[in-house]
Amino acid sequence: MIQSVRQTYNQTFSPERYRAFLDKINTELPDQLDFRVAETPIFVPKVLTDKLLQACDDIVSVITRDDFNALTEKAIPEGQRVPNEDGHTQFLAVDFAVCTNDGGELTPQLIELQGFPSLYSFQPFLANLFRTTYQIPDNLSHLFNVETNADYLERLRQMIVGDCEPEEVILLEIYPEKQKTRIDFVLTERALGVASVCLTKIRKEGRALFYEKDGRQVRIKRIYNRLIFDDLQNFPDLQTDFHLTDDVDVEWVGHPNWFFRISKYTLPLLKSPYVPASYYLSSLSEYPADLENYVLKPLFSFAGSGVKLNITSADLDAIPADQRDGYLLQRKVTYEPVIQSPDGLVKCEIRMLFIWPKEDPKPTLVTNLSRLSRGEMIGVNFNKNKDWVGGSVCFFEK
Repeated sequence: MIQSVRQTYNQTFSPERYRAFLDKINTELPDQLDFRVAETPIFVPKVLTDKLLQACDDIVSVITRDDFNALTEKAIPEGQRVPNEDGHTQFLAVDFAVCTNDGGELTPQLIELQGFPSLYSFQPFLANLFRTTYQIPDNLSHLFNVETNADYLERLRQMIVGDCEPEEVILLEIYPEKQKTRIDFVLTERALGVASVCLTKIRKEGRALFYEKDGRQVRIKRIYNRLIFDDLQNFPDLQTDFHLTDDVDVEWVGHPNWFFRISKYTLPLLKSPYVPASYYLSSLSEYPADLENYVLKPLFSFAGSGVKLNITSADLDAIPADQRDGYLLQRKVTYEPVIQSPDGLVKCEIRMLFIWPKEDPKPTLVTNLSRLSRGEMIGVNFNKNKDWVGGSVCFFEK
């Protein structure tokens, strides 16, 4: 998107250099990379950076409202409320499509947001690898509100580990060694000393939780949560000593309830030029006249599951009355192909990543993630057997 930087990058790019780039990842972290990393970062011009920051401010102003918890009480599904919820999320990820407005200017449009961790440890690693492989101008940065990756990781350590010993903090997942995001878990342990532990490996004794390390039973004081209920539903016969909904004596870093409170459920509460109109289906007495310009999303499914791109009034009428409060109607967003690849333009999405230490009044933007796509939607299933697609990182013009 910054033409001069893009031109220089593409001139120095080659398939051989890209393979060498991937080889560096696989050499340093063997068998850990299980998703496609795109051939390029995204270079974001200041005009779009400023709009992204304003869009984030508009969203933060809502989730920091005194009545936000009251407005999102119904977001937590029955049977999935976890005790001992804290005052706010510690993680915030906000996804924007890169579009153009009526004047032809680049503009962000909100797609989704989540009060849940993303690839917080992988992104600085990836940004550094792009910098050491290609010439990225010094006036572009993948970071906000911190100067270096070391500063960033220290902020992350303070929030996740705090005054605990690293071994007293675990990254919680289900079968972490099989997750597509496991490379992030490995880098988290390398940077913070926090190991990933499977839910099945946790022992409960009263309200205390333990896991085994080097033949010792270690008391768990904090949980950096990367586990979502949606994943657990893939293992209906799973037998565990600890269930997420148990009342236990641990401090959550990323309490599970915030995964639901800050989610698609939040979208109708947001009003901004950078947020497309969204409605709870149950709140509509009549449908928008231009229904072809809307998409239907289940509120309680994730990773794009159940999304219907082309809907009619008959489709909506077919949803039973007692299920309508589980659906969201959102105005479609048109991604603008803006990334110049060797053989055409590619669409992209930018995820702004925040941390929110418990004592802070509001979240702080620290870094980002991006995804490139040639398909109808952003996501693996829409980009199979394509190049210049996949996960990446943005370098912003400050």
